[in-house]
Amino acid sequence: MNLYQDIKATAQAYWITLRNMFRKPVTIQYPEQKRVPFERYRARIVLTRDPDGGERCVACYLCSAACPVDCISMQAAEADDGRRYATWFRINFTRCIFCGMCTEACPTRAIQMTADYEICRRDPLTLVYEKEDLLIDGPGKEPDYNFYRHAGIGVVTPRGQGEEERPAADVRSLLP
Repeated sequence: MNLYQDIKATAQAYWITLRNMFRKPVTIQYPEQKRVPFERYRARIVLTRDPDGGERCVACYLCSAACPVDCISMQAAEADDGRRYATWFRINFTRCIFCGMCTEACPTRAIQMTADYEICRRDPLTLVYEKEDLLIDGPGKEPDYNFYRHAGIGVVTPRGQGEEERPAADVRSLLP
């Protein structure tokens, strides 16, 4: 009985090999033919801008805290009008595992992932991208989102007058 099962398993393996030997190969000639990634494919990280043209990043350090391999670093500063921004922003793509946790942690939707998967280089020092390399001109996947209008921060609108914000409550009126 064991001999029969062994012969059957060997014959099935040969049959699978013979059946697939005459199929058309699925090899893609890479430099000439490029595979189109899926719509939700996560690859290269970019920094986006507001619809007004300003930088979205407020240097809150949430992306660097969420990064499991610690490849994001930045320095925060404050402008004259009270808006925070990153004086420098750096991502080391030799360490990045493209998990997308920085994108999920970003409250301003400044960090977004694109489908650009061709970022290989021979020199690893050229894979350390600075803010100027990451910053793009457009708003990315969120064209209408403006963090300062949405959050109601006093830089653009007075507190309590944002799109999804109610006026401040008088704390003393809440006492019994």
